[in-house]
Order: sequence, then structure tokens, then C-alpha cells
Amino acid sequence: MRKSISVAMACYNGEKYIEQQLCSILKQLSEKDEIIISLDPSNDATKEIIESFNDARIHIISGPGKGVIKNFENAIAHTSNEVIFLSDQDDVWLDGKVDLANLICDDCSLVLHDAIIVDENLKEIEPSFFEYRKVKKGILNNIVRNSYIGCCMIFDSKLKQDILPFPVIPMHDQYIGLIAEKQKKVKWISKPYLLYRRHDSNVSQMHSSSISQQLKWRFQICKAIYK
Repeated sequence: MRKSISVAMACYNGEKYIEQQLCSILKQLSEKDEIIISLDPSNDATKEIIESFNDARIHIISGPGKGVIKNFENAIAHTSNEVIFLSDQDDVWLDGKVDLANLICDDCSLVLHDAIIVDENLKEIEPSFFEYRKVKKGILNNIVRNSYIGCCMIFDSKLKQDILPFPVIPMHDQYIGLIAEKQKKVKWISKPYLLYRRHDSNVSQMHSSSISQQLKWRFQICKAIYK
């Protein structure tokens, strides 16, 4: 029997892609599962589109309006099921993604799977995020060059007590991944279970920041995970 799932989604001005994303998620969920959408104050039709699903598994909560990290923190804090899936508002889940919930066990608190990178029209750009990013396992490797991408992460809800509230960090997904890896085994799945959509409005970008900014972020993440 599959573990119960909470999908934690941070949302802001997501009217363009949110319907397609929710459809791809809902068709995989059972009646005991839930989607917690933390919706930051938006000036488009995002809320109306979400409400149009009229699905009891979807719960909209007011976002804090303090950026994506705090928005995800809010969504995660309101989850109530055994396993948490992080979700952006603009990707598309592939079939079988929810089955990864059962890989969470006593010695594994987080799973990271591969994704296909696509453009705004879902046309393939890269067949593998893992290959494109040249991802590597290990805490040091992921401080130097982060491989933990939230939309491809599934983790044990028990981690909430160790990660919330988020400290001052560059991004929440890297922090969650490193905390999980520090504590227990992390499983890496090379099969893609997501269409990772890249477009002009993405919050996360795939290009590198300045050297000084990168050094500052690495200091912040080290301080956070070893505090």
C-alpha cells in the first residue's frame, strides 16, 4: 500500500501553466492525498483557475508574500501526510512519479529523480537534467555545485522538524537535500519523472552567478547545515 502524499506547491502569478501542472498531478493522487498550494498575492487568474478544479484534495493557503523560499516554507509547514513532494507551478509530472513515495523508508529520507528539460511548449531541450547538470552525490559536491532540485525531490515528512523554519539560505531545495544527506541515505533515481519547464518567468535560473555571490551562498549553506 502506497504511503500518503502531500504535494507542497509554491505559487505566484501562475495562470499560464498551473492548470496543466495540476492535471498531471491530480490524476496520480489517491483520495487520501493532498496538494497544499501556498499562493503569494498575485495579480492574475491563478486562484480562479485552481478553484475551478473543485477538488477536495487541493487546499489553497495564503502565501507570506516574502519570496519563493518563504512561500515553500509555508506550503511545507501545512502538509499533513507521510511523504512530501515539492512542486513548482509550471512543470508537468510524468506517470509513475507518485510511486517513488514508497522508496522513503527508515534508512532513506529523500529521493531525487531525473527530469527532461523542456521549453515553454514542452519541446525537449535536454533529455536528462542529471547529465546536463553533471550531478554528483555527496555533501561536499553539492555544496560546491548543487544537484538538489526541488521539483525532483520527495522526502519524509519527519524531516520537517529538522528543516523548518528555513534559516538564511540561498535556496530551500539545496538545504533540504543536504540536511537529508547528512542524516540518512539519499536515493538517486536516473529515470526522469518530470518535464522541467524553462521559460522567461522561471524563479530559478540555470546560469551561474558571480564568483562573490557563489562564495556568499556557499558560506550561508555551510553555516545552515552545520549549525
